[in-house]
Amino acid sequence: MWHTIGVDVGTSGTRALVIDANGAIVGTGTATYSSKNSKPNWAEQNPEVWWTSTCDAIHQALSYAGIAAADVASVGIAGQMHSSVFLDAAGEVVRPAILWCDQRTDQECDEITSAIGEARLLDITCNQAITGFTAPKILWLQKHEPKKFDRVRKVLLPKDYVRFRMSGEYATDMSDASGTLLFDVRNRKWAHEAIESLGLDSDWFPPSYESPEVIATVSAIGAKETGLAEGTPIVAGAGDQAATAIGVGVVEPGILLCTIGTSGVIFAHMDSPISQPDGRLHMFCHGVPGKWHVMGVTLAAGGAFRWYRNTFCADEEREARERGVDIYDLIVEGASSAPAGAEGLVFLPYLAGERTPYPDPNASGVFFGISFRHSKEHFARAVMEGVTMSLLDCLDLVRSLGVPVTQVRASGGGARSLLWRQMQSNAFGVPVSTVNSTDGAAFGAAILALVGAGVYANVESACREIIRVTDTIQPDTESQGIWDGLHSLYSGLYPNLRDSFDRRASLLRAYAHDGGGRN
Repeated sequence: MWHTIGVDVGTSGTRALVIDANGAIVGTGTATYSSKNSKPNWAEQNPEVWWTSTCDAIHQALSYAGIAAADVASVGIAGQMHSSVFLDAAGEVVRPAILWCDQRTDQECDEITSAIGEARLLDITCNQAITGFTAPKILWLQKHEPKKFDRVRKVLLPKDYVRFRMSGEYATDMSDASGTLLFDVRNRKWAHEAIESLGLDSDWFPPSYESPEVIATVSAIGAKETGLAEGTPIVAGAGDQAATAIGVGVVEPGILLCTIGTSGVIFAHMDSPISQPDGRLHMFCHGVPGKWHVMGVTLAAGGAFRWYRNTFCADEEREARERGVDIYDLIVEGASSAPAGAEGLVFLPYLAGERTPYPDPNASGVFFGISFRHSKEHFARAVMEGVTMSLLDCLDLVRSLGVPVTQVRASGGGARSLLWRQMQSNAFGVPVSTVNSTDGAAFGAAILALVGAGVYANVESACREIIRVTDTIQPDTESQGIWDGLHSLYSGLYPNLRDSFDRRASLLRAYAHDGGGRN
């Protein structure tokens, strides 16, 4: 029996899966870690943690599956996008990676737009400059840490660093490279014009491949540390969102992905690229060879829900331990007791700035409409509804491009919540489905590995054979008026608060410069 391993190098941990040729999961492993937030809006991780966690997760998955390393036909790796790994000539890490959710590079984004030109940048890369992407992180390093910048000889993305440690090979795939702001998305190659316009070295960026292509093999050192067999093929893999889309079968028009993980994503498959005059959505290469996708992102989705849990739910945490249940189940149970619309309590989930529809690093979280009537249950529901409305903003932009939307497939931690799926269906006005795998990016990476091993002819046929819809929720038409009114109220808040967000950001910068303020 053929087996492959899929690995997802995430923001809060690494997940590894062993699947058989039919897509059945026979082994799993997980290793968790955290980010360092040393300054407001900063987020960093040590790439070494990704590698040791990957090794740990693979060992767990192989042990769980009870198979020999020789039984693994190939390996696929997915990972958080955009986060920058700077390596020197010896392949050593120069500094901690600056993550996708880090917001420090707003000035560098302006410099990129000025150097290349807004229209030309959008024409070349199909995206506008935003703080999450890789290119502004490189310019930030050049400006603020020039000695470290001078040591840089390679710039990798998280999954590509893990594969480098596993194989010794420098490479990337087209879906992940699309999020660097240095990639010609339409023509699926590095955008040398953009790279040179920014004074960067094209040799820093590794060759790019289609996601199911075999591009490396496990080295002797990689085998010793991971427990895999030396010589095991490794495919190019994909950025986490493209891999997640493959993992739930979003490989044809009309079916969209809605992920509620740390971030929230609306992802739509496209057979060909579409021009966006304003670039408010991301357009990237898909992990399906020769295909593309558009994507809207809210930076704090499940992350906002986790913040709410950590900040306000000590009582629920104690009760969950005593009852042996998941704390999120208790929070959702409370939220379900509050009425739809949370009696006018509205939450803006901009805890880490925002991307879509407002590419604004200064945006911040807001609870609006608080009254004496509001309980903790109202606040929990407002967080869930606020995230849902942010995703609806993304979906509305997708629809404005003429992209068909017949079904949404839910993924991430939010997919496990019946209440959250019903909220999505009600807000989006379309059925929301779950499928037979909830492991998202790791599962998609394992499917790519099956294609790379020749078990399936292509990604589409693999998904048709492996992915099955397990549950579908229909929109509740009676609640449509509530959602329409709520979304109208929600949508009016950001424009009215934008100047206040900017003033707040200036105040924070002055506060930090002053060393924390004076009495």
